[in-house]
Amino acid sequence: MAEPTTHLASEDPVAGLIDIPLPQPVSLWPQTWELRLAIAVATAGLVAGIWLLLRRWHANRYRRAALVELDAIAQRSATTPAEAVEALALLVRRTALGVFARSTIAPLEGDAWLRFLDTSYGGTGFASGPGQVLGTTVYSQHHPPPAQLGALTDLIRRWIRTHHV
Repeated sequence: MAEPTTHLASEDPVAGLIDIPLPQPVSLWPQTWELRLAIAVATAGLVAGIWLLLRRWHANRYRRAALVELDAIAQRSATTPAEAVEALALLVRRTALGVFARSTIAPLEGDAWLRFLDTSYGGTGFASGPGQVLGTTVYSQHHPPPAQLGALTDLIRRWIRTHHV
C-alpha cells in the first residue's frame, strides 16, 4: 500500500484537471435591430448637422471679410474722417450687393437706402441714428465728428453681423 501513495505524490495534481470552456467574447455591436437603427439615425443626424454648420460658415464668409475690412477702416479713421465715411459707405454698399439682388440694391440712394438698411437688420439706426451720414454726407463737404464716426462704425458692425437675407 505504500507504493500507490508515492506514485500519486510524484504526479502533477493540476494535470488531471479539465479546462473550463470560456464564453464567447461580448460584442460591442448591439444585437437588436432597434439599436442599430438608432445608431444609424444618430450618425445621419450628426453628418447632417456638420454639413449644415459648414454650409452656414461658408455662406457667412462675406460677413467675416466685411468685418475685417471694417476693422481696418476703423483704425484708419482717426486720421481722415472724410475718407473713413466714404470707405464705410462703400463697404456697406459692397456688402449688400454681395448678398442681395443687384436690381434691388443698385437703384437705392438717400432715404430709400437708409430705410432698406434699417429693414434688413430690424433697427432704426440708419434712418434716424448715426447711419444718416451714409445717406447724405458721403457726397457733401460736411463730415461727422470722430465721436459720431465711432457710433457709425458700431452701427455698421451690428448691421453686418445681424442683417437678414
